[in-house]
Amino acid sequence: MTSKATGSITVTVEGSNKSTTLPLLGGTLGPQVADIRKLYGDLGIFTYDPGYGATASCESTITYIDGDEGVLLYRGYPIEQLAENSDFLEVCYLLLNGELPTNGEYKAFHKGVTYHTMLHEQLRRFYDGFRRDAHPMAIMCGVVGAMAAFYHDNLDINDAEQRRIAAFRLIAKVPTIAAWAYKYSIGQPFLYPRNDLGYAENFLYMLNGVPAEEYVNNPILSRAMDRILILHADHEQNASTSTVRLAGSTGANPFACIAAGIAALWGPAHGGANEAVLKMLAEIGSPENIPQFISEVKDKNSHTKLMGFGHRVYKNFDPRAKIMKETCHEVLAELGIKDEPLLDMAMEMERIALSDDYFIQRKLYPNVDFYSGIILKAMGIPTSMFTVLFAVARTVGWVSQWKELIEDPSQRIGRPRQIYTGAAARDFVPVDKRG
Repeated sequence: MTSKATGSITVTVEGSNKSTTLPLLGGTLGPQVADIRKLYGDLGIFTYDPGYGATASCESTITYIDGDEGVLLYRGYPIEQLAENSDFLEVCYLLLNGELPTNGEYKAFHKGVTYHTMLHEQLRRFYDGFRRDAHPMAIMCGVVGAMAAFYHDNLDINDAEQRRIAAFRLIAKVPTIAAWAYKYSIGQPFLYPRNDLGYAENFLYMLNGVPAEEYVNNPILSRAMDRILILHADHEQNASTSTVRLAGSTGANPFACIAAGIAALWGPAHGGANEAVLKMLAEIGSPENIPQFISEVKDKNSHTKLMGFGHRVYKNFDPRAKIMKETCHEVLAELGIKDEPLLDMAMEMERIALSDDYFIQRKLYPNVDFYSGIILKAMGIPTSMFTVLFAVARTVGWVSQWKELIEDPSQRIGRPRQIYTGAAARDFVPVDKRG
């Protein structure tokens, strides 16, 4: 499905007789978009949009967000329905292929992912080259990028079958890479993936299992991890996804493109929000300090930051947060955690946010990062791994967006413009003649 012309607008440059007509385009959902591609050619001007907050860089059929109404759709399906009724691999198939799989398609896809989870054995040696205290995201960037050196039999991006195999390999192997990064940091032996476990179960096994004893799967925790993966699988043209698309527009191989996405996700303004929630709670110190913290948040002259509440895109509510809230309380009940200060403070912060007029009027509701941080903390996953888990979930979204880019004949190499504010043209002066 492509955008359709819905009308046009006339743009006139003041002080001259120049004007042009820009077509208005409309998608399936969302506002109309002015097609500005001929603006520079007709009028000699281009647009200025720092951060691209008002610019559509592509057409996409994958994800739709309505921030005002709190809507998130994967291929048209509401995130609430997918999180409740589906599993992560079914969502992966949906994002990659556009439709939910039949029973036969699901079994074939599940098998394809399962039998690609092993890593090339020589990749183990990469980990020995990192310091033990290296951040797991640094390891993720390096190892995922290095996959191109080990799986170079499927780097022809113009071959649909090679793109399919690359997608399988990335979705299947990134959890193994992530789990090994964690095991390396704590000095435990790597665990090879098991074909008898589901995707989320296998990931938790590689994170938490040890050779000395049998691993016992907890279905509540596995389901919680599966939901976290579903809710973070894709989120339209965010910073990391745009990075993947920009890298992909150059013709770079898929492993390099996903490594670029991981690097972008590593930024604390993007993928580190749930880690920032726990840091905030740690700085508060104890539940009795929360009222003072809240008063500082309300003080316009204070620089105290409130993390895990509200969302840049969702102006009403984050549809993922309700699902995460339910999952959070399921996990806490299952683990029977008591006398955990950070979790006690988190629950008190939640209570205040849902009852205090200051939060209610400003729509500062607990978001998905607030609840996912609590869940991961309760499951014993260290904060250094939070963004890594985000990368595991988002890999399918990145691969789907990369695949869509490659298959779109209208896409060109990304080349943003700029407003140059440097020195005007000037002549070179020899060093002995410079004042």
